[in-house]
Amino acid sequence: MGPMTAPTPRRVLLAAPRGYCAGVDRAVIAVEKALEQYGSPVYVRHEIVHNKYVVQTLEKKGAIFVEETAEVPEGSIVMFSAHGVAPTVHQEAAERKLATIDATCPLVTKVHKEAVRFAQQDFDILLIGHEGHEEVIGTSGEAPDHITLVDGPEDVTNVEVRDPSRVVWLSQTTLSVDETMETVGALKEKFPLLVSPPSDDICYATQNRQTAVKQMGADADLVIVVGSKNSSNSVRLVEVALGAGAGDAHLVDFADEIDEAWLEGVSTVGVTSGASVPEVLVDGVLEWLSRRGFEDVEIVKAAEESITFSLPKELRRDLRAEAAELVEGK
Repeated sequence: MGPMTAPTPRRVLLAAPRGYCAGVDRAVIAVEKALEQYGSPVYVRHEIVHNKYVVQTLEKKGAIFVEETAEVPEGSIVMFSAHGVAPTVHQEAAERKLATIDATCPLVTKVHKEAVRFAQQDFDILLIGHEGHEEVIGTSGEAPDHITLVDGPEDVTNVEVRDPSRVVWLSQTTLSVDETMETVGALKEKFPLLVSPPSDDICYATQNRQTAVKQMGADADLVIVVGSKNSSNSVRLVEVALGAGAGDAHLVDFADEIDEAWLEGVSTVGVTSGASVPEVLVDGVLEWLSRRGFEDVEIVKAAEESITFSLPKELRRDLRAEAAELVEGK
């Protein structure tokens, strides 16, 4: 028998920040508050945020998720998801006499406003994003005649514009920073006079979560990203982990989706979660790992986050009115 090999220490690197961003937190609370305030059902157009567990939890509380505004009975309450909607959706809601609560993330709204402004100045707008993603559909709807979708650097060769001296780029907020800048680089080669938006539109949360994963990924044999398959920013975190040198990386909604085989020969596991993921799901993964000897947890901290957004104005107004009635009723 050869000499005994020392057992490899098992540890978990836990990324910070991870999980809920301010826009998601606000949207989820908005649905809960609306249900308390108006009773169920409250209709929500599209998943409020791209997370299976969150959607299921809100359904149990009385939220009804629909794909199209036409599915909402006339006179009901409809909430728009954090990803935002096109102006035509607001018009449809008004035609159906729906009371709307707009839970669009303020950072997405900012991009919508930029789209409108550049369209008014008659720019061609190159929107970097993934075809079919709700955020892209909403932003494109602000100025459909002026916006061309650019889905990654390989898409740049097909881009045609009317006037190469009046071109600007905008971006889906949940993309990876590197991927966006690579596309911007390719666009600038083709259109040297390309204008950048007034501020970097990749959202702070997407950026911070990717930075943390980059720091962690290089040291991890395996990275587990908690998040749903249709969550763009969660899918990106898997790609960023692999790009940073992680041995392997997987996306799971719940701990029971982890395959024991992934742990073979693994001593360091990185754990993070997408911006629409409640911490309870991460806790489940940490418990699952700790039962398999991964008890030592180190935090890898990339940034402090203290951003919060106030609730959608429609809700604030009604909650204020209710508070005033209570005061008068005394």
